[in-house]
Amino acid sequence: MSLPLLFLTFILRKYKMEYQRKDIGDTTLLTLYKRMLKPRMIEEKMLILLRQGKISKWFSGMGQEAISVGVASALNSEEYILPMHRNLGVFTTREIPLHRLFSQWQGKAGGFTKGRDRSFHFGTQEYNIVGMISHLGPQLGVADGIALADKLQKRERVTAVFTGEGGTSEGDFHEALNIASVWQLPVLFCIENNGYGLSTPTSEQYNCKNLSDRGIGYGMESYTIDGNNILGVYDKVNEICKRIRKKPAPVLLEFQTFRMRGHEEASGTKYVPDALMEAWGEKDPIANYETYLMAEGVLNTDIIVSYKAEIESEINEHLQLAFGEHNVTFDEPKELIDVYQNFDYQEVTPNDTVENIRLVDAVSQGLRQSMERHPNLVIMGQDIADYGGVFKVTEGFMEAFGADRVRNTPICESGIVAAAMGLSINGMKAVVEMQFADFASTGFNPIVNYLAKSHYRWGEKADVVIRMPCGGDVGAGPFHSQTNEAWFTKVPGLKVAYPAFPYDAKGLLTTAVEDPNPVLFFEHKGLYRSIYQDVPTQYYTLPFGQAALLKEGKQITIVSYGAGIHWALETLKNYPEIEADLIDLRTLMPLDMATIYNSVEKTGKLIILQEDSLFGGIASDIAALVMENRFEYLDGPINRVASLEMPIPFAKNLEDGYLPKQRFSTALRELLAY
Repeated sequence: MSLPLLFLTFILRKYKMEYQRKDIGDTTLLTLYKRMLKPRMIEEKMLILLRQGKISKWFSGMGQEAISVGVASALNSEEYILPMHRNLGVFTTREIPLHRLFSQWQGKAGGFTKGRDRSFHFGTQEYNIVGMISHLGPQLGVADGIALADKLQKRERVTAVFTGEGGTSEGDFHEALNIASVWQLPVLFCIENNGYGLSTPTSEQYNCKNLSDRGIGYGMESYTIDGNNILGVYDKVNEICKRIRKKPAPVLLEFQTFRMRGHEEASGTKYVPDALMEAWGEKDPIANYETYLMAEGVLNTDIIVSYKAEIESEINEHLQLAFGEHNVTFDEPKELIDVYQNFDYQEVTPNDTVENIRLVDAVSQGLRQSMERHPNLVIMGQDIADYGGVFKVTEGFMEAFGADRVRNTPICESGIVAAAMGLSINGMKAVVEMQFADFASTGFNPIVNYLAKSHYRWGEKADVVIRMPCGGDVGAGPFHSQTNEAWFTKVPGLKVAYPAFPYDAKGLLTTAVEDPNPVLFFEHKGLYRSIYQDVPTQYYTLPFGQAALLKEGKQITIVSYGAGIHWALETLKNYPEIEADLIDLRTLMPLDMATIYNSVEKTGKLIILQEDSLFGGIASDIAALVMENRFEYLDGPINRVASLEMPIPFAKNLEDGYLPKQRFSTALRELLAY
């Protein structure tokens, strides 16, 4: 054992837990004891069931009950908590029926995820709990969004979010703290510093004395608390909550505790020195608190026996309910339909008055009218407030709607996407502007793992639109020119729109805001100020999943979207003898294959043009679907035309060679001649 570890063990053995009840009454003292006892007894039962093969995995929080119970007891029932694996005490303190927890852990339909996810990877609006995902960081930003919604609605509430000491190494932790501090959000960031991230000790996770010291760098109040002292936890959190409900501000809390069992049971604890384990064992939060209460005359053996009998009876009764439930069965239509929140599209027809505007103006107009229509809509992005965004889409918005609803953000895409999810959870709508679609890579995790999967996992919508200024042919180089829609079209749960004209841009954007599902809304920068069209002046919507047939002909079917549509139109103008069906997809997910099939049945030939590089793009899937479903109608090979397999270069001659505009004309004529 190293000298620092020996010293720590010595300190722990000399340590005597000091309880200060202050003005806490006997009833509360006993309630806290019973609330800690319940998750401990449940865990003891679960470990037996794990050995019997009746549950598949278990993440133990034994020895850490004081943190979960103390924090949950200090919060009001309508305040959101975002717990982790070792926070069973949060769920039991919120009095979730045990049979639902047991069903969840057995993967049965009576749980919260219908067997689709395990453990504590779920949320429940009924109990204001939002569970974790295995990518730990995003939930911290989600807490920011939940708290922002409360602050905007002037609700005096606190949001508490948990992470481990290992999770503080993730960038999302730092982004979330920074956002909460800049916006002065009432969030309790609760770090359970329990000694090890799986087998990695804290000495290999961070190099500061206390994790609470990190709060200094973010300009926030922070404390290090004995996480095994239930009265210390409850009293401090209660005091902070009362204060920040009235005067919102984030607080960073480091709870020092220890993980007495493996990261999960299969991993064990062989990497932990025996002396350290024994020393922390003497600090058991329940045993020490029990001794204190008995010395105070608040607790006695009869009460303990009574509590244990009551809890054991509840556990056994609810286990029988869970065991009696049938295993889930696979119902393909039901599984597929639950990927998305049901959206009852209501068409708003356009008015007769039109004005000839650019695509960028149509996007701005659709967004402005959506802000007027939905008072709960918040727009977030870099430089979107006073400056109006780098493309001036939100120019004048802050004056019209105020800085609360038109929010400049720090440069932290992941944290802002997660905050948008939090706004949605707490009853609001969010539009996030990626300054450039390329930058979505730094927010990729919450998009594909949080927004996309939440409804399928636990029935929670993600009412979020992410605007994606994209595309090349503007000499912007490798980091400002990508058209990266293929990153997202393959992720179930996301919708993807990609308009080519101002009329479509406005109508599809308003629909995207109406839709409770997450939408990636691509806006081609090269089209912003080059394409004009007559657009209705008032609010209207257009349905997703309906392509537009721009030209009709019997020789060949051309399918494209975005800038590719305009390249195709230019080619057809140069070759007026070509009689083609030209289909503008408009949305890529959902994808209107019916229109493509109908056209191919008529023409017998298909060419697909995309600006994205060839491999793995939407053209590949369209080609495969037509081959699988309309092969007998084809009179020639399906041709895909796309950009080259390389990053987008800056110099014009290089970019022209990269893009498929010229190659499309040749490929089109070759296929016609086949």
